[in-house]
Amino acid sequence: MKGLIIISRKNDQLRRKEIVYTAEEWKQIEKNAAKCHLKTATFIRAMSLDVAVTVVDLKELAPMLNGMRIISNNVNQVAKKANETNSIYADDVEKLREEVGQLCRTVSQWLSTVTLTKP
Repeated sequence: MKGLIIISRKNDQLRRKEIVYTAEEWKQIEKNAAKCHLKTATFIRAMSLDVAVTVVDLKELAPMLNGMRIISNNVNQVAKKANETNSIYADDVEKLREEVGQLCRTVSQWLSTVTLTKP
């Protein structure tokens, strides 16, 4: 059997409580904590305090991050050109607007497909 000693603060005093789990229960707790990318003690503390733990799969975020990198690069190029020539081309601004619009659509699409799961 595995045990966990939980220490929490109450009125600036530490309170200690030992909780004993079976090996199977501990395995499940560790699995759920790993799903949430939390340390086991942090996960147990959150669950015992009735804090909602929600897992979001951020793998789908890659296209948005890539779009942000492209836009950032283009903004830097336009800013550099504007600083060198003291002018800016309308085509460059329009291209940036299109890329920002595409990024907004990607973010909206991603947000509409995000499913929040409990461990």
